[in-house]
Amino acid sequence: MNDITSTAEALGLRFNDPELLAEALTHRSYLNENRKAKTHNERLEFLGDAVLELVATHYLFTKFPASPEGELTTYRAALVNTVSLAETAGAIGINDHLRLSKGEARDTGRARQIILADALEAVIGAIYLDQGYDAAGAFIAKHLFPKVTSIVANQGFKDAKSRFQEAAQDKEGITPRYEVLAEVGPDHDRVFTVGVFLGALETAHGEGRSKQEAEQEAAQNALDNKGW
Repeated sequence: MNDITSTAEALGLRFNDPELLAEALTHRSYLNENRKAKTHNERLEFLGDAVLELVATHYLFTKFPASPEGELTTYRAALVNTVSLAETAGAIGINDHLRLSKGEARDTGRARQIILADALEAVIGAIYLDQGYDAAGAFIAKHLFPKVTSIVANQGFKDAKSRFQEAAQDKEGITPRYEVLAEVGPDHDRVFTVGVFLGALETAHGEGRSKQEAEQEAAQNALDNKGW
């Protein structure tokens, strides 16, 4: 049994073409130190992201027939954001099978969350190519849909920016201000760092693959820092 077949079994997966899984688990940085490797997972991530969005949207549309579009959007955002996907990837065991450079392998925190979330989307893309839409949908349903009940019950879908703005205006009479502190990475894989300020004081900062995602994380971190 070759290594990638063993990896598939460890992750509870079966592939007609195991090399698709190998590609899905290969971070771009791995190619820098392993010249024999020819492909990384960014194309599969692109595909998997689209499949995930469609499957999740269809599920939520059906599960909550009376919910308006805006509410469904917030549920979906909570279900498929970086933190949620990284948690799911870790639970499946993807973290133990990633192909990374030595430097990337030492990353922790937000940087590792992004890598894990990307890898999960790439695995979804690989399953879609290997076995089709229904198989990819079944994988998503098994590993992500059980989170929806908790998200709704615990109001995990609520917009952190809105909550922080309401609290800041109520407690300090100040409207938060957001500022991009850094942008790193190529255009197709950029990571933004955004700070949230109350007056001149930076209260917290956050990172994300879009400015909006970074702002949401900054707002949540500010809520945590303030104990609000």
